[in-house]
Amino acid sequence: MFRLLKTVLAGTVFLLVFIPCSSGQDKPPFWEDIQTIKQYDKIYMPPARPILFIGSSSIRLWVDFSKTFKDYTVLNRGVGGEVTNDTDRYLDDIVFPYQPKQLVIYVGENDLLKAPDGEYVFEEFKKLYTHIRNRLPVTPIVYIAIKPSPSRKQHTEKAIKANQLIQQFLSADKQVVFLDVFKPMLDKNGEMRPELFKEDMLHMNAKGYEIWNKLLIPHLLKD
Repeated sequence: MFRLLKTVLAGTVFLLVFIPCSSGQDKPPFWEDIQTIKQYDKIYMPPARPILFIGSSSIRLWVDFSKTFKDYTVLNRGVGGEVTNDTDRYLDDIVFPYQPKQLVIYVGENDLLKAPDGEYVFEEFKKLYTHIRNRLPVTPIVYIAIKPSPSRKQHTEKAIKANQLIQQFLSADKQVVFLDVFKPMLDKNGEMRPELFKEDMLHMNAKGYEIWNKLLIPHLLKD
């Protein structure tokens, strides 16, 4: 089992930190995280037809989430550490039950660690997208491109390739916005900007999210 250390209730954003134990080894990755979210939903009713944010820690740790999106009906269901296949695995648990009116997705960056190339990351995303579209054929989607994290600079080539392939693929769906955050997060010389990140050079600080907010908000659906 896992032990939940901290849950932040404001804006239904989960800051989940778990300590792994041997008894949970037969469960798929993040199974306990998902069960915690589902239990939370039984106590606190989630909003009807929200703009649903899903993906890895860049979603989960969104700075000032409730304040930033106070004019929208939003729900944050990011799970830190997820790869694309993890998001796909739990669609029936923390995506489809909410009947979202719009999806905001950030996945793929964690895949870079083990992916042989950008094509692999793209193929994993394509599976996720297909499964979403099978159940939500016309729901508007915003896909946030893989960001340029200094701690993963060695994977830049894979990230760029994955972004290119995903953008090209999504261009056929008029209900999808490919949100390019990669280039806007570089300096005028095309270099990564450490000042946009926390000390780990992976997770963004408020300055990083300011860039994302400016790019994303014009594409969100009003109530």
